[in-house]
Amino acid sequence: MCGGPVTGDRVGGGAQVLDQLDCDPVLSPQRDGVAALETDAPPAIVSVSDIHGNLRSARSALLTLSDHPEYEPVVETDAARRLQWVGGEAYVLVFNGDLVDRGAHSQQVVEMAARLARQAPPGHVRITVGNHELGMLTPDVYGWEDWYSAERTPEDRRQLLQVIGDGHVVAAYEGYNFVYAHAGRPEQYDPGAVNDDLAAAADDLREAVGTGEDADVQSSITDAYPAVFGFDGHTGRGPDAGIAWLDFEYMPVEAPPQVVGHTVQRYPVREGNVICENVIRKNRRKDGGEAVLVETPERIVALGRDADGEVMTHEFSLPDAVDAEGPAD
Repeated sequence: MCGGPVTGDRVGGGAQVLDQLDCDPVLSPQRDGVAALETDAPPAIVSVSDIHGNLRSARSALLTLSDHPEYEPVVETDAARRLQWVGGEAYVLVFNGDLVDRGAHSQQVVEMAARLARQAPPGHVRITVGNHELGMLTPDVYGWEDWYSAERTPEDRRQLLQVIGDGHVVAAYEGYNFVYAHAGRPEQYDPGAVNDDLAAAADDLREAVGTGEDADVQSSITDAYPAVFGFDGHTGRGPDAGIAWLDFEYMPVEAPPQVVGHTVQRYPVREGNVICENVIRKNRRKDGGEAVLVETPERIVALGRDADGEVMTHEFSLPDAVDAEGPAD
């Protein structure tokens, strides 16, 4: 069962960390959206994307709620400065893809996400796949080297496939007014359907991992499930890319309401009905800039730090307007 304490950070192999997600499976429809959760009151959805192994920035972003008088905390730090879940049923936390690579602490970031998922009530921590998580699943397709995702063992990959099958890692998650996905889609889509595709691909790949058929099956699932695994063009981020690869510049103004990451921004921005929240990477070498989004049925607000560490807010309008919006106040 989820909801119990997890102590200590295990920073050995990735399989040890992912094995901490030995909670009961989260099945559809709870897997796919907040409306299916059974809570006394609608939980607020907190989202952060593209942590990329930057543990310090992730902590700072998630603690913005603790440091703002209008919000109750979703996490708090313990004596060892590890984040612990304190949000009860009042929050859903969405890690919106790309937990790993680039930064120095990918393993610890994965462990942090796993620990919070274990501590929170079932279905209250959602992890969406980014292109770097897909890099763990299909390393022969990507051909990356010298990154955390490229160095996973077959057992690490089996553990990731298992937590996908158990519904802890998904392709998309439906909020109140927005769908959360790492890069998103330019047209309307069903989160449950793309999550089914991801789970089916995981089933297809699981038995082949570490065998002579591994590379061929990686290639076949990439072709069979383009909405999830598809990439386009030299960079992979072209207009026909899938939900983990599409660049924000190709998101049309008529795209459905979504919260995405993937494309680097200085601050959370909205174009049409899509908000891009990928700010950690752009700001990692300066003071401030870390941010989360908080969605309730009535509003969606960015909480971000300024250069002095103070938490500022910016409220985005809900998705009946299509004007591009700019920086936080």
